Amino acid sequence: MLAYIALQTDLVRSLQAGGPDANGQTPERAVSDGRGNPCRHCLGDIPEGAEMLICAHRPFSRLQPYAECGPIFLCADQCDRYAGNDVPPILRTSPDYLLKGYRADERIFYGTGRIVAQAALPDYAASLLSDPEVAFVDVRSARNNCYQLRIGRIT
Repeated sequence: MLAYIALQTDLVRSLQAGGPDANGQTPERAVSDGRGNPCRHCLGDIPEGAEMLICAHRPFSRLQPYAECGPIFLCADQCDRYAGNDVPPILRTSPDYLLKGYRADERIFYGTGRIVAQAALPDYAASLLSDPEVAFVDVRSARNNCYQLRIGRIT
């Protein structure tokens, strides 16, 4: 079974309070147009007209060559962290996604990066995680390379 891992609440609350993002900048405030502004904490779309944050995020514990950084959206108001085991709404809005497996040292496990159709995403993630060398799978936008979420094993 797969664990769909949203951003940690303490990080999100810090950003919602105006704390610095991965680039050391204050998150930008904007209003959602309701067309593809998924929150990386509740893993749902930010409703049209709702305030949102745009900030840089690097989903890795330290700087190194494979530690990609890019823009993400967050609900500006507090939202609940996604805690389900079903495919979250954030992964139901695009026809496909970029998946990449990473080793425990947070380096890309070469040969795992693939653009995968939405319906095939859980199976491909599970196949990657069946390899003990793959510690986690990151899901990114197939169009803009924006980080969506992390997939791990349920422990």
